[in-house]
Parts: sequence; C-alpha cells; structure tokens
Amino acid sequence: MFPSDTPSKTKSSGIHPVDQRLPLAPTVLLGLQHVLVMYSACIIVPLILGAALQLPKETLSLIITADLFAAGLATLVQCFGNRFFGIRLPIMMGVTFTSIAPMIAIGMDPELGLPGIYGAIIVSGILGILFAPLMGRLMRFFPPVVTGSVLLVIGISLMKVAIEWSAGGNPTLFDGSPNPDFGKPIYLLVSLLQLSLILLINRFVKGFLSNISVLVAMLAGFVAAWVLGDVPLEGLGEAPWFQIIKPLSLGMPTFDFLAICSMSLVMLVTMVESTGMFLALGKLVDKEVDQQQLIRGLRSDGLGTLIGGLFNAFPYTSFSQNIGLVTISGVKSRYVTAAGAFILIALGCVPKMAFIIASIPQYALGAAAMVMFGTVALMGVRILSQVDFTNSRSNLLVVSASLGIGLIPMVAPTYFQYLPQWSHIFTDSGIILSVCTAIVLNALFNQQHKG
Repeated sequence: MFPSDTPSKTKSSGIHPVDQRLPLAPTVLLGLQHVLVMYSACIIVPLILGAALQLPKETLSLIITADLFAAGLATLVQCFGNRFFGIRLPIMMGVTFTSIAPMIAIGMDPELGLPGIYGAIIVSGILGILFAPLMGRLMRFFPPVVTGSVLLVIGISLMKVAIEWSAGGNPTLFDGSPNPDFGKPIYLLVSLLQLSLILLINRFVKGFLSNISVLVAMLAGFVAAWVLGDVPLEGLGEAPWFQIIKPLSLGMPTFDFLAICSMSLVMLVTMVESTGMFLALGKLVDKEVDQQQLIRGLRSDGLGTLIGGLFNAFPYTSFSQNIGLVTISGVKSRYVTAAGAFILIALGCVPKMAFIIASIPQYALGAAAMVMFGTVALMGVRILSQVDFTNSRSNLLVVSASLGIGLIPMVAPTYFQYLPQWSHIFTDSGIILSVCTAIVLNALFNQQHKG
C-alpha cells in the first residue's frame, strides 16, 4: 500500500495511522523490515572506527552489539516518549555518519582514545537535551519550500548509497584501493531481480504482502547470496548466544574540552538535520509536527546520544532510509518501528543473530534501497508541488540553490578539501548544506517579500 492509499485516520476507529496498533505478527515482520533496511548503515560506523583505531576484535564486537542495543533504546524513546522526550512518530534511530571523522580524530590521540570519545559523546548529549527548546523555536524557518527541498536532497543523496550497494558495496576498500568485486554482473542481476520482485508484488498483490514487498525482496536477495556462497558464517560458533550490555564496560570516560567541542558540533548538525526530517516526516504521515513535539524529538536526539556514550556506542539520529520505507510500505504506525527497536535490542543481546544479519552482503539490499530512497526524493517533490512557483521566483531560487549546494558532497567529494578540517563536519553533509541554504535563502527572499 502506497502513502496515497492510506487515509489520515482509520474509518472504523478514528485512530490516526501513526497511533494504530497492528496484530503482533505483521508488526514484528514490518519491524524486521525496518531493521534490515538500516542494519548495514548502523554497523558500518563501528567498522570504520575499528579499522581506523585498529581495535581488537573483542572490543569491536562489543561496540557493535552496544551500538545495536543503544539504537534500539533511542528508537523506543522516540516512538513512545513522555511529556519531555519522544516525537511519537514512526522513526528508527541510528548512528549519525557526521560523527565518524571527529571520533577518529579523538580516538587517535593517545591521551584520549575510546574514553575520550565516550566522554565527549556524553557531554554533547547532555548539551543536546538542554538546547533542544532553543532549536525548537526555529520551526518557523521550515516552511514547505524548505522541508521539500531538504527531503529531495536526502532522497537523491541516498541514491548514491543504494546504487553502490546494488553493485556490491563501496567502489573502494577501507585502505583506498579499488574494490575488485564492485559491479560484478551477478550482483547486478540479483539487484535487477529484487527490483522486479518489488514492482511485481506492488502491481499484482494487495494487502499485507504489498506492505512487506521490500522485506520479501531482501529475503530473496539473501537466499540468492547464500546460493552464491556470499554469506560468510565463519566464526558464528564462537559468538555467544546471549550477553548483557553493560554501561561503561570499556572503562570510565574522560572529558577533554576540544573533544567535547567537536562532538557538540556534531550534535548541532544532527539537530538541524533532524528538524528538517521530523517536519518532513510529519507531512508524509499526515500528522503535522508542532513546536512541542519537535522539541521532544530533538531532546530525544540528545538523550539517544547520552545513552550511546554511556553504553560505549555513538551519537544517534533518525535514519532517513527508514522514512523512505514508511512511504513505500504505506504503514505509518509508530508501533511498527517500536517493534524494530525491540529487534535491535535483541540483536544487541544475542550476538549470534546479529552475526547472521551482518553477513548479508550489500548487493542483497541495494535494489530495495533504490526504491525506498527514490520514494524519499519523490515525497520531497510532492511537498514542493504545494509551493507557489508561478507567482514567486524566490521559491524557485530557494529550491534550485539548496538542491545544487546540497548535492555537492555527493557529486564532488573533494570540493571543500582545502577548507579547515573543523568545517568538514558541516561541508561533508549534503543535508546540512541543503538545510542551511534553504533556511537562509527563504528568510532572505520570502521574509523580505512578505514585509
């Protein structure tokens, strides 16, 4: 079922689809679908950090499981929440990629290492909680011309990831050398078959099966990868069945002023990105986000980051690829993403399960990602269709400039290479470039025009 097929409220009960509880089995399957969509992106950050800092296998394994556990907790806070925390929308929380470079820089300092990373994450999370109300007051700077532009950039930027996945992963390896397996015809064939399966299910099948078409395609990709011998399970027997995730298990954090400043910048970037995504998601699920909801959501970003630091994990933000899954499946219930959160927690506590899912090759996910990320871009176009471009050239300039600038990191990754290192926290994110450009130009042109 696609988004346009889903009414704002169920006819029988008057309950908004966001608050609708589905039967247990569909809820779990749809939650698993969300987990599979985000899983690869969720574990890539600890893998990159582990490779950069040359962490022992045992330490890296602990960080990965803690990452899954903390992401599940952060997601539950967003989905359920209370009067202080949680936006109560169908959101999956995962580690923000903006944090990679600062964490590596902190970790490579022999006087700081992992304790310095976690100390900086903990403080930045506390600051995020405290400054959320200030960020919430900026809501008026996010009209449809801004949120639509941002969503369009998110979708187009993510397409690069999906295309690379469908061809076998990154074109280059961790050491910078070319990936010899990238673009193998068999990978492209599996991706084509997955894409065809998603389209055929949505064309000829109705009801629940169409809602889980992405999951069906990913499972088919997993089977194909298994037959091809691309699902490595060496070491599965060594992984324990159950483990308890304990806070501060890698030692007490240390607090360094410069490290805290760098991670606080990451928190700021995360909150700006989240503001755009929260408002856009509210439009996609037909539930407008007010200022208090936005503040609760941003507080949860801070709380999720604090949780990440305490459990030896990472800063967390809402995953845009899961917003794409909400749009393609048409299932808007926050209880579905909450089920995904419980699955993440289980994966963190049951390393064997996490090991198996981590063994799924990226080409078995690529085609599904293409459809979802393309849908995110399309939702941006749908929001922009409500904007007046005929009588307002300023709106045209806002969208075109924010789109062009937001795509710079994807099209030309070395575009900002000579700028100071600290600025890369901002310039390496197409989302933050798009958000800032759209906000500034909208305020410059449209506020002036209104006056």
